[in-house]
Amino acid sequence: MARSAPSLSAVIASTRPTRVVVASMQRGKRSVDEFLLDARLHGVSVEDVRHAIEEATGKLPIERLSAHALLTGGGFEHSDFVVRDSTRFLTRALSVAVAIAGLIVAAPLLAIVAGVILLESEGPVLFRQPRVGMDGRPFELLKFRTMRTQTTNGSEWVSDNAHRITRAGRWLRRFRLDEVPQLVNVLRGDMNLVGPRPHPVSNYALFLDRIPYYRLRQTVRPGITGWAQIRYGYANGLDEETEKMRYDLYYIKHRSLWLDLRILAGTCAVLLFDGRNHEAAHQASAVSMWAPAWASQRSASSTASQS
Repeated sequence: MARSAPSLSAVIASTRPTRVVVASMQRGKRSVDEFLLDARLHGVSVEDVRHAIEEATGKLPIERLSAHALLTGGGFEHSDFVVRDSTRFLTRALSVAVAIAGLIVAAPLLAIVAGVILLESEGPVLFRQPRVGMDGRPFELLKFRTMRTQTTNGSEWVSDNAHRITRAGRWLRRFRLDEVPQLVNVLRGDMNLVGPRPHPVSNYALFLDRIPYYRLRQTVRPGITGWAQIRYGYANGLDEETEKMRYDLYYIKHRSLWLDLRILAGTCAVLLFDGRNHEAAHQASAVSMWAPAWASQRSASSTASQS
């Protein structure tokens, strides 16, 4: 609730805060702005409510953001379009080095996994699906197949295809071993270790139309893991994808080698200590204080997604 300048003065004098968070309704009132400037000069930190929310939650309240706020709010300095950017070079070098080492070390295990998949169910060892990459360009994502194949059209969402997951597939999903072939995608240049998860091409138009600032995901390579993966998890519907976009936008804004290393450490912690499948490992509800009143929508395609 907005207060007059004298009231604010009395509140600050009595509470002695170190920080004042300014709601949008208070901006633009000269008397309040002048008082806050005086408080700032006396050592009180003055912060916009959107920045406070971002700092506290690790995500951006995209429904409250304007393009102007994104332009002037800092960050968004390290995209994969900036060829000479040091962050782009370092994150790419880390991804390639880990991918090469991972494939060499895991080669015997990958051969065993391939044999188990072939013995348990008919179909190819690898699951291949067109995904949206940097700049909106499609590429073929590789994963170990964890579901029985089907010939009819089906839903993209795993929650609609749980009955098709094989016994071996459940174990592969539990330890994320089904993701290991994506190291080949990293070497091909389609992906990095860390970044927003690539979405199926069949959902691209829907997400671009319904999720605010979705096109900003295309400024960086998609990743095997990401900030949204360790902070939220798997999404099953448009409202949950929108929630994940809040985390993806935070990652894109604050992208750095240090943040990538933090995400990789968080991913290791999930693998070691979270006993759920990756599609189950998310918060109980995807609805946040900024979630729009959109119904969860589901998109059909010819194959079931294993994102």
